[in-house]
Amino acid sequence: MQEYTINRLGLKGDGIAEDGTFIPFSLPGERFSGAMHKGHLENPVRLSDVAERVTPACPHFGICGGCTLQHASDNFLSQWKVETVRRALEAQGLTTAFRPIDTSPPHSRRRATFSGRRTKKTTQVGFHKRGSAEIFDLKTCDLLRPEIIAALPACHALAGLGASRKGEIKISVSQGMAGADIDVREARALDGPLRARLAALAGEHALARLTWNGEQVADRKRPVQQMGKAQVLPPAGAFLQATAAGEAALVEAMLEAVSGAKRVVDLFAGCGTFSLPLAAGAEVHAVEGEAEMLAALDKGWRFAQGLKTVTTETRDLFSRPLVPLDLRRFDAVVIDPPRAGAKAQMEEIVTSDIRLVGAVSCNPVSFARDARILVDGGFTLDWVKPVDQFRWSGHIELAARFSR
Repeated sequence: MQEYTINRLGLKGDGIAEDGTFIPFSLPGERFSGAMHKGHLENPVRLSDVAERVTPACPHFGICGGCTLQHASDNFLSQWKVETVRRALEAQGLTTAFRPIDTSPPHSRRRATFSGRRTKKTTQVGFHKRGSAEIFDLKTCDLLRPEIIAALPACHALAGLGASRKGEIKISVSQGMAGADIDVREARALDGPLRARLAALAGEHALARLTWNGEQVADRKRPVQQMGKAQVLPPAGAFLQATAAGEAALVEAMLEAVSGAKRVVDLFAGCGTFSLPLAAGAEVHAVEGEAEMLAALDKGWRFAQGLKTVTTETRDLFSRPLVPLDLRRFDAVVIDPPRAGAKAQMEEIVTSDIRLVGAVSCNPVSFARDARILVDGGFTLDWVKPVDQFRWSGHIELAARFSR
């Protein structure tokens, strides 16, 4: 048996010992013992605790592959996530002022994707076990809104109708203003009898909307989301910010970042998370690769009151970033790219006349790389605000302001 002392946490939340050994559910300063087998520490025994260790509240902790850090105190996690962003920036030679982290409360996540399958006698609906393709039955979750948990009986019924004993289906549940919005994928093909049973099921469980392999089968109520002064009906399964509190923090940061701009271009605009709140004070041009999402944004804007003009453009910003000629119409940019970041688009921004950029990112590493491009192009990174919508995980988002 060998002893290991945890030096730090990796990006996914596992503890890393002095020699590089990964030990899950550990914290810096703790000691463990165990024997290595095929490159893995088998059944590590914790020899000491640190003050930051707390008792996990969730009965699924350790089994579920989601919350890897529920054994750490809230204060420790907040500090660690801020330092994760700070280290990513320092790796690019960047420093800036940090705003206080904004952490979403427990039981606030408004969307989740469950896995479902049929067994010989019943159904399973839940998440995958840690490091496994096996599903465990979800009973409760400290992350999800109660309305999402309340939709589990409907999810079991859907798994019974659409899943097989060999494969699994994906059941995405979003909580809208009108109730549960469920999108089922990788399920058995629709036919007449199945369609009728699904429509009846939607009524029995009071679902707002039910889509099946991309086809709508029930639309009892419009599962709209509030975005600024507009109500938007997102396409089934469309991306939404994970929590209302997290979205509010990011929107507030972007409104501040481009305050005073009269014409704003919103890149990777989605269904209008930032475009529609920005339109209360500025003309906005929303650019997004998915036409369906822009159609939802446009419809939400047209039925809202008190907003300035919002125009839309379907465009793949990875292959066709906006160039200086496109950008010359605008005073400011708001940009919220996927995890890969937006290297090509940032390179175009620095050669344009844009002087103000509000940036949102879900990946500190790609953000820091892109920030270096802007700073090398004459921008100053004015501030960064970490936003934690995924408590008890290694995931962290952020908002930032650049000016020149």
